[in-house]
Amino acid sequence: MSNMTVLGFDYGKARIGVAVANTLAGVATPQSTVMARDGVPDWDAITRCLQEWKPARLVVGMPRKLDGTDSAMQEPIERFIRQLQGRYNLPVDIVSEQLSSREAEQRLKLARQAGRKRKVRKEEIDQVAAAIILESWMQEHCP
Repeated sequence: MSNMTVLGFDYGKARIGVAVANTLAGVATPQSTVMARDGVPDWDAITRCLQEWKPARLVVGMPRKLDGTDSAMQEPIERFIRQLQGRYNLPVDIVSEQLSSREAEQRLKLARQAGRKRKVRKEEIDQVAAAIILESWMQEHCP
């Protein structure tokens, strides 16, 4: 896949982690957390992210239960994906993701043990989870 900017989302009913990646560099960077109220994203904040980064495509994580069945989040995430496609007319890829938030929390805790001063915040976990989702997508699409 050619050089492009990709925006990734870790959707949650209260917070949506956002990360950005450049496929040439192959690195995903946590960016921000978009707040949501009752599962409704702050679309103005998402629009600002898209205006800032001008991505060629979007990537959204879709969690599954450990046994491979659909999670309770599947329906809300599918609605979020349809809304992204309808609002921004960009291709949206779905990445199967399990435990990205737990992995994100572990990465942040390791950083803290390595000398980081601040406590790990939920918003940071969401952002790092979005970066992990983008890393998974790049492993599949940018060999």
